[in-house]
Amino acid sequence: MIKSVTTERYQKIMRVLRKRQPDLTVLAENVYKPHNLSAMIRSCDAVGIGTIHAVNPTGGVPTYNATSASADKWVRLEVHESLPDTCAELRKDKMQIFAAHFSEQAVDYRDVDYTKPTCILLGNEKDGVSLQAAEQADKHIIIPMLGMVQSLNVSVATAVILFEAQRQRRAATMYDSPRLAEEEMERQAFLWLYPRQAEMLQKQGRPLPKLEPDGSILTDFSF
Repeated sequence: MIKSVTTERYQKIMRVLRKRQPDLTVLAENVYKPHNLSAMIRSCDAVGIGTIHAVNPTGGVPTYNATSASADKWVRLEVHESLPDTCAELRKDKMQIFAAHFSEQAVDYRDVDYTKPTCILLGNEKDGVSLQAAEQADKHIIIPMLGMVQSLNVSVATAVILFEAQRQRRAATMYDSPRLAEEEMERQAFLWLYPRQAEMLQKQGRPLPKLEPDGSILTDFSF
């Protein structure tokens, strides 16, 4: 038996996974400043998002920094080269896409329904979302500003919108029962608890073993 984690840690991870919202995500378009992307990831983790997306022209991702508070360990970032292709893939999962974008059609971010499968599309601070991205969206949303400045920092805007999504989903009891399949939660828990062993097994094409109730591994093979 391999037991390198505490039961408390395993239980905490399972509590987190039971709150995950697989049909809520963020798509960052060319958010190239590391501290912004890291802070966005941290907010995603806070509201129960397990996977987010980024479109970067180079196909790469900026280096994370301490702003994420290690949230990048718990949130999977998928990097894409093409925004239209990414949106098409999201729509296959029946996602509605809301772009944070100033336009004549834009509505208050609180006046849309986040209880449906939703992707929130945000651009960088300098340019916002591109015209191409705006055209891909089902709706444009804005955060009304009552002061002299016209917009928030992109990571702050992400947090504001996501916590409205969380508020709506809590009211709809969407956090009250697991949204992920039991098998997926077990798999993700193993990846988080035993990353070295998981990497070795995946390279060998072997299945991940089932975790015991205390988070340990009962196995008849050696790592």
